[in-house]
Amino acid sequence: MDLQGAEQVSSCCQDSCTSSNPQCACSSSETASPSGNNRTCSSGQAAELGESKQSTGKERPRRFVGRKGNADSSGRSVVRKGGRRAAQQIPDDILNNEALNEAIKVLPSNYNLEVHKIVWRIRETEAKTVALQFPEGLLLFACPLVDILERFCNVLCVVLGDVTYGACCVDDINAKSFGAELLVHFGHSCLVPMTYCCIPVLYIFVDIAIDVDHLVNSIEANFDSSESISVVSTVQFIQSVHALKQKLPGFNLSIPQARPLSKGEILGCTAPTLDGCSKILYVGDGRFHMEAVMIANPSIPTFQYDPYSKRLTKEDYLHDEMKAVRWGQVEVAQKAKCFGVILGTLGRQGNPAIVQNLVTALQDKGKEVHVFLMSEVFPARLGLLDADVDAWVQVACPRLSIDWGRAFKKPLLTPYETYVALEAAEWAATYPMDYYSNSAKPWSNYTSKRGVTLSVEAEA
Repeated sequence: MDLQGAEQVSSCCQDSCTSSNPQCACSSSETASPSGNNRTCSSGQAAELGESKQSTGKERPRRFVGRKGNADSSGRSVVRKGGRRAAQQIPDDILNNEALNEAIKVLPSNYNLEVHKIVWRIRETEAKTVALQFPEGLLLFACPLVDILERFCNVLCVVLGDVTYGACCVDDINAKSFGAELLVHFGHSCLVPMTYCCIPVLYIFVDIAIDVDHLVNSIEANFDSSESISVVSTVQFIQSVHALKQKLPGFNLSIPQARPLSKGEILGCTAPTLDGCSKILYVGDGRFHMEAVMIANPSIPTFQYDPYSKRLTKEDYLHDEMKAVRWGQVEVAQKAKCFGVILGTLGRQGNPAIVQNLVTALQDKGKEVHVFLMSEVFPARLGLLDADVDAWVQVACPRLSIDWGRAFKKPLLTPYETYVALEAAEWAATYPMDYYSNSAKPWSNYTSKRGVTLSVEAEA
């Protein structure tokens, strides 16, 4: 049921951070976790609309996949001062440095790594030790970037080599422990408020240029202009999504928003609930982020445009099976007497405030609770403790439970599912994808981080 198995069935950039996160102090242009495909999109015919293959294998997959079967040429950037945005200019001696510009040519031209901005920030902060953090898809650029920054900034650069799944994994704590005075985090938007980081963090979103004209032609060839289409993406393609809407004024395109994320941006754990649209178009490769908007909108047909393969496919998700699996684990957990609550320690992935609220809620129901700190959660590791723990709750990534929960011998619940098990929240008809949204729910990251006093009460 992989995307690569889709069959063809018919023929056919901004310069400022636009995040609505009030704590965002980033001065970068928007982009998200790249997949590591260092490829330049070429022109071609419109993508042909395809259908995802349905799995015919009898073996149950261990992971529930839910499938059926930067700054511009002027160098201008924006930062927040006192709650307002103020334009700043990268100095000309950096922008027009011939040696620096020549060195930057070793990097791919369609990936905006914003080297001038990084050089400027290092000089501005007078940092002597700088930590660089990359998702796996960008690690291949680590050594060239280290060479450039050490040459032109006279600093020591260290690369944080641990796995980085998303912006929730920003690792300012380890960076500081090494003595870094600045952390440059590549490939994700600013999820963790800057006030929660122990050293200054510069987010470089790494905008990836794609062939927007080919995307336009693909939409014109496969969709009716009267249809209401919501377009979403990961942040590396957000600029292209906004350009798409400008190029198709005759189409009824909308770019939804799940605050505090930027317009059009979705995460694997956070996506908007859409009203009044007939189709969803996801621009990006892979299924992880796309599945979030599918889970949040089970009744709306979803299509994917892969900017690398230039294929447009119709995608499906096994909503009923996913919910049946998750509800089954909730029912088992309702009978549990001892809970293990896991705080994810991979960067800033886990939220201590959510853990504290869960521990209180469980203890109020007379449950025995043990708290564990884990950078990653594996079945074999939890299996060593299964004799003493009846059910697990992980405060790391909700998709760990949704996608992999049935690989664990004991229930592995999300915070939302835990509140359902405690009869403190209703089992929703549509599974919520609001982990990083301003949802005012006790399982929401921003709700807890803002210090809101939470009460565990059944929802109406």
